[in-house]
Amino acid sequence: MPTDLKRDLGLPETTAIAIGAMVGSGIFILPGIAYLEAGGPSVVAAFLVAAVLIVPAALSASEMATAMPEDGGSYVYVERGMGPLLGTIAGLGNWFMLSFKGALALVGGVPYLVYVAPAIADATVPIVGDPVIALALAIATGFIVLNLVSTSSTGRLQFFIVGVMVVVMGAFVLLGGRHVDPAQTDGLTAVGEGNFLAATALVFISYAGVIKIAAVAEEVKDPGRVIPQAMLGSLLVTTLLYVLVVYVAIGIVDVDAAIGQGLLAADGEGAIMAIAADQAIGTVGVIAVTVAALLALASTANAGLLSASRFPFAMARDDLAPSAFATVSERFGTPVLAVATTGAVMLVMIAYLPIDQVAKLGSAFQILVFILVNLALVGFREGALEEYNPEFVSPLYPWMQLFGMASGFVVLTQIGLFPFAAAVAVTGVSVVYYYAYARHRVDREGAARTGVRKEVGDRAIERTEELFADDRTYDALVAITDETSEPGARDMLRVAADLSRLGSTHVSAVRFSETPQHVFGGHAPDVAQADDPDWLPFDERPEWLAAATRAGGGPEQSSITAGSLPQTDTATEATLEAAAGTAVDYREVTAENVRQAVVDFATFEGYDLLLLERRREDFHRRLFGVGDTEWFLRNAPCGVLLVEDRGFDGADEIAVVASRGAYDPLKLLVADAIAEETGARITLLQAVPEAAPEQRREAIEDYHAALISILTVPAQSRVIEADDRVAGLARFAEPADLLVTGTEARGFGGELLGRPDDRLVDSVDCTAVMVQPESERRVGFLKRAVLDRLF
Repeated sequence: MPTDLKRDLGLPETTAIAIGAMVGSGIFILPGIAYLEAGGPSVVAAFLVAAVLIVPAALSASEMATAMPEDGGSYVYVERGMGPLLGTIAGLGNWFMLSFKGALALVGGVPYLVYVAPAIADATVPIVGDPVIALALAIATGFIVLNLVSTSSTGRLQFFIVGVMVVVMGAFVLLGGRHVDPAQTDGLTAVGEGNFLAATALVFISYAGVIKIAAVAEEVKDPGRVIPQAMLGSLLVTTLLYVLVVYVAIGIVDVDAAIGQGLLAADGEGAIMAIAADQAIGTVGVIAVTVAALLALASTANAGLLSASRFPFAMARDDLAPSAFATVSERFGTPVLAVATTGAVMLVMIAYLPIDQVAKLGSAFQILVFILVNLALVGFREGALEEYNPEFVSPLYPWMQLFGMASGFVVLTQIGLFPFAAAVAVTGVSVVYYYAYARHRVDREGAARTGVRKEVGDRAIERTEELFADDRTYDALVAITDETSEPGARDMLRVAADLSRLGSTHVSAVRFSETPQHVFGGHAPDVAQADDPDWLPFDERPEWLAAATRAGGGPEQSSITAGSLPQTDTATEATLEAAAGTAVDYREVTAENVRQAVVDFATFEGYDLLLLERRREDFHRRLFGVGDTEWFLRNAPCGVLLVEDRGFDGADEIAVVASRGAYDPLKLLVADAIAEETGARITLLQAVPEAAPEQRREAIEDYHAALISILTVPAQSRVIEADDRVAGLARFAEPADLLVTGTEARGFGGELLGRPDDRLVDSVDCTAVMVQPESERRVGFLKRAVLDRLF
């Protein structure tokens, strides 16, 4: 997206921003705390391991930054890759946390100031009171003005600050290294002992700034080359600096003794670098390290302000925040409102917020962001978007990203309950904000959903092609119970007859009658057929049956032809005509448990389809027990067709609805068979919300076009925009002569209010066939929810 931002940041400035965002508390505050957490010198290895765990996110961010050199960094990648909801979480979360960390960095030099000038702690400043807070507010105000005026000035200042800090800490390593006590560094490699992972989680935040370069990617010269070099180079330099400085510090300072002398707090917090410089170098070293610490913490705050302000700026351009945040000053070329608002938040935090749990709070959310960054890259790669063309490609995909996500979850479990809960709370606030403000302002979705939908659609199309090309034989069982109406029985037989084109379809019509329960259980069902003494003569068989022949073929089996049997009434004649040319056998079964007998009969006889009359009342009492229809849907060993009788005597138009997810191939095959036998046209109906992204509608239309090419009858596509999905589908399905839909199982809402497919059938006047393939009984809630969101 073109903007008026200036590309003023070269490789040195960009690298300095990343190093400045990383080097701060990681060197000057955390070593003593992490030493106690790790239980000894293995804290050095903790810094090294944490850096290794950062590498996947750095590589992922580098690739995406070269494909999308836009301000916003991880927010942009997560939003484009995983969609606006996760993008909002990443954007708001990063904004709050970077502002928080930047504000706290300005007061993080307190131990160093107190160490060199103890009298500072006793001073009083009017209004503010605490002199350290007053100084932090003044420095923060200066950084705000600087960021409002010029980003390039900010980059040059960052370069200067980082240069001074690296020189000082390099001298500290060279001069202090001669005073390292080997006994104090014994156990550097004890990575499996104590709370090593907890220490790793604690220092994780030390590297959080590595991907902050991407937050100003739109202001970087030659981003395709500079961003990967700056990101990976800064991580290498910072890791080396951390390992060497922390090694020297713990090799000089006896942490336990320093705590006993009051030089460090009981948790290890304090001016540990100044203490080490004092013991190894002297006063000059103390002053130099203190200046470096103040500069480092100031640079962290400056980089935090610069990076944090770009998140509301980028979100505003994507309609996830008010548009005013995207306004760029014509005079200075900076996002004035975004910088000013972020600065104001930092000032409030400096004045009022405590500094406890800063490291763990920051680490918890940064770990979540790194996980999302790795996930976003997977979304882009699997989404296969044509416009995604990165100049730098992350190696070892997808194993690098999977390692980054898995290791992030492991470290997250070690960070503590409170920081984890805080990160969850920020996530929850972001979700509420998205649904309250942003959801209806965006019309797009992430690359991951687009890619997964395409993959799911392609697989559904392949399954449909395979089923239509299969010449298998289908055995259909028309199950008639004492509750089945005579018109319903006729319609079921008519539908079964129309399905004859599925192959050499064999239709069985079986009446299941209930017999009184015996005192002693275990009474087996009685099956009556042509060679049984109780077999009924034809003139005593029900009118809905067009003809009956003995099961199993042979000379006694014949096809039904209108006029070959005694005519009884108009309804029977119509049924005879409908079933003409179809082989049907008729049986009667008596059993104590009718529904169990139906399932057992279908199981042992090996039927492929079970046709039942849909009983509307069964779907409105499911909270008070399972009705017969619901029981059949759960226990049938084969596909189930529920027929809602409303007088079916042929069709000109058949509406086939996929109320949720992709079309099941069996539903299409049934509709195609009936349409071919009746000469009808098929209309494929699906509904999307009115605010659904355009990509979603286009994907469904493409999917319909592929299905239409598979069907053997004329067909058309209709994608409906309606927030009330059932009402929208019913309005367009009403003119059809037959509705073919599904029997999707739902959760508690479906139990209470009825399932969408049932409500759709109840909303139209035409005959309906609800199709449940055998595989549908194994589809879980999660899969149905995912398919619903995709389609």
